[in-house]
Amino acid sequence: MKGVTKTYNQKPADIAREWWIVDASKMPLGKLAVVIADKLMGKSKTTYTPHVDNGDYVVVINAKNIRVTGNKMTDKMYYRHSGFPGGLTELKLEEVIEKNPQVAIEHAVKGMLPKNKLAAGRLARLKVFGGSEHAHTAQTPKEITLEETK
Repeated sequence: MKGVTKTYNQKPADIAREWWIVDASKMPLGKLAVVIADKLMGKSKTTYTPHVDNGDYVVVINAKNIRVTGNKMTDKMYYRHSGFPGGLTELKLEEVIEKNPQVAIEHAVKGMLPKNKLAAGRLARLKVFGGSEHAHTAQTPKEITLEETK
């Protein structure tokens, strides 16, 4: 059969990971989570294969300056349960950001990733920092701009 293109299947040996950096104060939390999840999964690459984890590393800076729309700072709740009777703890988004801003971003990105065996490895490549300083300058990450995300 002439002229038929074959489906590309990436092999784990062919994976080339890149490092990306994104400023959390430049876009709302939901849009930020979508961009990060896209990079972690590798969906923006032409070599994307669903069953191979070919995503990149993502460094998030300024996590303490997260932006949200509407009244989410006071209305959005995070729940956890200790497993004991009456052990439900609820925190508002503003309390989570004040206490540990990394949790809010990791929680949002985890919700955007597919729930499968690759999710833990993808989430492990997410590095979140509260301030503008980060420990991955040696990897020379490329900056994700707002133009690239549209």
